[in-house]
Amino acid sequence: MKSNMDILLTDELYMSRCLSLAENGYRSCAPNPMVGAVIVYQGKIIGEGYHIQAGKPHAEVNAINSVRNKALLKYATMYVSLEPCSHYGRTPPCAELIIRMGIPQVVIGCQDPFSKVSGRGIAMLRNNGIEVKVGILEKECLNLNRRFITFYTKHRPYVTLKWAQSVDGFIDRKRKMNESATMISTKRSFLMGHKRRTENDAILVGENTALMDNPSLSARLWYGKDPIPIVLGDKAKLQNSLTLLKSDIEKKTLPCFFKRQPISQLMETLYQKKIQTLLVEGGAKVHQSFLATDCWDEIWIEMSSVAICEGVEAPILPTKVKKEICSFMGTNFLHIIRD
Repeated sequence: MKSNMDILLTDELYMSRCLSLAENGYRSCAPNPMVGAVIVYQGKIIGEGYHIQAGKPHAEVNAINSVRNKALLKYATMYVSLEPCSHYGRTPPCAELIIRMGIPQVVIGCQDPFSKVSGRGIAMLRNNGIEVKVGILEKECLNLNRRFITFYTKHRPYVTLKWAQSVDGFIDRKRKMNESATMISTKRSFLMGHKRRTENDAILVGENTALMDNPSLSARLWYGKDPIPIVLGDKAKLQNSLTLLKSDIEKKTLPCFFKRQPISQLMETLYQKKIQTLLVEGGAKVHQSFLATDCWDEIWIEMSSVAICEGVEAPILPTKVKKEICSFMGTNFLHIIRD
């Protein structure tokens, strides 16, 4: 007979597999959460699936469809990293399908914060006689969908701040309008920056950065979609020749302009526009305004070996945060995630 510890370790093993499956939907299932599901019969996985794309079948459906002998479902346990949905959206409710297929046990990683689910899926399963266990690898399951969860619990986008700084703590030298920026980033680190752009719905810079650097804010160096460009500043002051103002007919990523306003007000506007993730690329004053209002979730800083000696100082980091050094193609990054 298995002990409680053996059962817990077994549950964690299968939930870990759910998390691995869920990560396959990282680029394709947004704005929906990443979800993985595994179906186990007599200690063996007989079916598994993940949410591949928004509007397509959910993880639970794909897992059930992958089971060859559907008769075994009435004796099986389903593991799923996020609470099954209970409402009709672009797809039917997964909780209803689980009930209809007669699966007697469901183990759930974490509850869904989305208001149309938020405990209703769990209640529906239990009300139909299904044994439900919740909270297996809960921290890991919540962390996987921290962007989705932030959007629905804080009613704002998940905010990532990103900049490169010199070894002596500057992000650029002081320069005039027509002078080029100091090259702190390397060609290889540019790839990481463009990869990060594909992972966000929108990208934001201040008016000065738009004028001084004339960036396209596209993800041209990495496969994926371009983020929506957002500029904090007066559109009338920006020249029509700016790269930002050239429409991309194919991708339709026209920029949005917002005049200077409280960060909280901007976040509310972006939430209403259903922008779930926001990458902030500068400049220093814009970064500092997000930090000062405590409106951030993740920070990536490229730690360059270049020395500038004087210029525009890098933003001041918050205290008492966990910092991690990551390396990508020979470049070190300081990575900070809010607890």
